[in-house]
Amino acid sequence: MLSVMTSIDDAMNAPEHFIPGKDASLEASIATLHAKLEAIGFHVEERSWLNPVEGVWSVHIRDRDCPLLFTNGKGGSELAARASALGEFFERLSTNYFWTHFYLGDTIANRHYVHHPEERWFELGDGNAWPKGLLTPELQRLYDPDRAVRAAQLIDLNSGNADRGICAIPYQRLADGETVYFPVNLIGNLYVSNGMSAGNTLKEARAQALAEIFERNVKFRIIRDGLCLPDVPAAVIDRYPRIAAGIRGLREAGFGILVKDASLGGRYPVMNVTLLHPDDQGCFASFGAHPRFEVALERALTELLQGRALDSLEGFPAPGFDESEIADPQNLEIHFVDSSGVISWRFLRDTPDFEFVDWNFATTTDEDYRWSVDALHAEGHEIYVADFTHLGVYACRILVPGVSEIYPFEELEFENNSVGNLIRPALARLPELSDDECAELLDLIGELELADDRLVSVLIGLAPDPDSPWTDLRVGELKLLLALAIGDDDAILEGCAWIAQYGQRSDTRLKVYRCIADLVQLDDPGAFEPALALLYGRETLAQAFALYNQDERFFGLTTLGDDFEGSAIHRRLLEAYRKVRG
Repeated sequence: MLSVMTSIDDAMNAPEHFIPGKDASLEASIATLHAKLEAIGFHVEERSWLNPVEGVWSVHIRDRDCPLLFTNGKGGSELAARASALGEFFERLSTNYFWTHFYLGDTIANRHYVHHPEERWFELGDGNAWPKGLLTPELQRLYDPDRAVRAAQLIDLNSGNADRGICAIPYQRLADGETVYFPVNLIGNLYVSNGMSAGNTLKEARAQALAEIFERNVKFRIIRDGLCLPDVPAAVIDRYPRIAAGIRGLREAGFGILVKDASLGGRYPVMNVTLLHPDDQGCFASFGAHPRFEVALERALTELLQGRALDSLEGFPAPGFDESEIADPQNLEIHFVDSSGVISWRFLRDTPDFEFVDWNFATTTDEDYRWSVDALHAEGHEIYVADFTHLGVYACRILVPGVSEIYPFEELEFENNSVGNLIRPALARLPELSDDECAELLDLIGELELADDRLVSVLIGLAPDPDSPWTDLRVGELKLLLALAIGDDDAILEGCAWIAQYGQRSDTRLKVYRCIADLVQLDDPGAFEPALALLYGRETLAQAFALYNQDERFFGLTTLGDDFEGSAIHRRLLEAYRKVRG
């Protein structure tokens, strides 16, 4: 493990290195970003490095005090990968993305502002209609064409503050400078991390964010529609010796490597490198984007190997034939998370759907940015930008409605993360609930139709301690524990059957539940105590009796508290938030 500062000190004695698309040397970027991180109280450590082939580097970094804050960097050199990781760390600090899946606690939820100094809160009103002034009428129709999404579903997971209403962040529409307020909930549910970037200058950051949007949109279209891309001629690849060396290294290691032009006939700044594994027939398609051909191609290659050694390239799915499965949003989501979704056999045809185009759309940062904006506007899309400079670094988040969503609009109605707000208050004080409150919570979970295998910590935005039973608690087990607390034998048996089938719990815990299932079905469990003790052991039997008789409740789940202060890791997460948002 190395500190970033040690690496910087070594690098400062060397000549400065510049790469296309960046407005400062790698050394200057690294020094600036590191100094600013230290100034606001973050101590970043490099945890692992990989250099599997020539010209491809990746690094994993994390905050020493709060390991949940981590990023991965990639590049054609060690310096480029380090700068990439630090830049991503800043983009996620600046935009609050590090906390997008977590509850910020009752204290922060009632501060002057929660997410942004210029946020606006929109009251819910009496009905289900979205408030006026939230988004625009056109955007409201785009996101909710059937008016099926209730306004209350737009309460953000992070505050859960229904009394204040819907929290929204200001974004500027580039076409006319108009300010539009986007709900935090909508951004978190549909866009996740897409369109975020940090850079040496405002235009560099924005150009990178737009490139990312192009990449993911075109990637999804290619995978969804089973498009076949043209090969990049070897003579074109050879123009870039470092990239060519990396591709050659992969081929020499025994992998099938396809290098494709993903510009769809010269329309988009996207490239593709696909790996075919001869041992398990896995297919892994990697994409990269930038208005400069060389940068896009290098990003496609480095993305392929980010965080992966050569011996970890097994396990990707083979090409598929089921076009509906490949086009399913769930498969596309997997491609967004780690590119391990299924690729259509049609993608591997010999006859491409497009001619190869030897494109290059820009040569300067200003041109990178202007071309990207003009290309999206020419297709009739609006671009909304929020800049974040409060940490002393240029960072931005860009939304292009109808283009940059990672999840379909239907997620707002059916998979909205605001559902966690409804059960969180009770779970925060779970051991203190009365029998009536336990029964109400069990009924509410049933009404919400939450899937039994959903992680409770994810639902409520908890960062659980690793040794806590909250870490792996699923909805099905929570229902079982509530049924035990109120003595509902039918629900207990149902819960025991589910957890026996699901199985993903410690052997000790599973054995206790198997024992409880026997206790429920025995007319007089006490009469069978000697046999039960022989079957399960005295310790397991005692724990089962304690839960079944309500002498003990909730099997080690402790009180979380209004700010989830019952979790040490969550406390550290909120301490980190206060460093960037006061």
